[in-house]
Amino acid sequence: MENNTAKHFVLQLGSLITLYLSISFLLVLIFGLINLIYPDATEGYWAIESAASSVRLGIAMIVVFFPTYLILTRIVNKNRRGTADNTYLSLTKWLIYLSLLVGGIAILVDLVIIIMTFLEGEITARFFLKASAVLLIVGATVYYYAQDAKGYWIKEEKKSIAFAIGMSAIVIASLVMGFMRIETPAEVREMKLDDAQVLDLQNIQYQIESYISLHETAPESLKAMEESTKITVLTAAPEGREDYTYEKTANGFNLCATFAKASTQDEFMNTYIDETALIKNRDNWTHKDGRYCFERLVK
Repeated sequence: MENNTAKHFVLQLGSLITLYLSISFLLVLIFGLINLIYPDATEGYWAIESAASSVRLGIAMIVVFFPTYLILTRIVNKNRRGTADNTYLSLTKWLIYLSLLVGGIAILVDLVIIIMTFLEGEITARFFLKASAVLLIVGATVYYYAQDAKGYWIKEEKKSIAFAIGMSAIVIASLVMGFMRIETPAEVREMKLDDAQVLDLQNIQYQIESYISLHETAPESLKAMEESTKITVLTAAPEGREDYTYEKTANGFNLCATFAKASTQDEFMNTYIDETALIKNRDNWTHKDGRYCFERLVK
């Protein structure tokens, strides 16, 4: 009997842990989707990327924990039906009531946070959608387990299955929308390579700037700069992309690379021109897709 009690307790605990992890990251996913669908003009590129990252994290966690929750819950219910009165053991019943308390507190805390963000200027549509998501998902969970603790779903097994199907449909729909709103893994990799190339070009530009400070002119070529400074210049681009190229111009120089995707409007945007700097427009790294050259003006 003691072994069965421990087994039932551990299974129920595992079921509730995976449940609340699933709920938490389902809300992370939904909030990320809402932020992507209703972008705020007051937020920059970082907010969009943050929302996309939230969607990716939500998808990954739900894909792992939601099926685990369903499996554990099925085992728990099967064990319950094997008992004489089809009820929870007193220990696991206490665990469920404690979880209901945590769920109720979670609703209140989430609503406070959502209202705070609304009062701080968040878009009204975002506010209503996020509040509705919290009330629907967490509220439905609290309701389900409040009824379950009373033995309602054991008597109404068909309604229990219908409830589970409805909640699973919400999860699946959220996952589908999430996959539709984010880039594919291949596209994300290409974007990371674009960012890596910008860093490489920044390093090359830093070496060129050091050369200009010593010679008061841009180098004729990167090879000539290497021979002069005895410092190797990285010109090979990653993953089979075209090598970086350099060209001296009448007013400065060009640094060129091939990009898979155009940068967003403010991702690398800095249009300020420092007239005192050796390279006046050194901090603007906004680029288009394909082969793109950054035109630099030298003082």
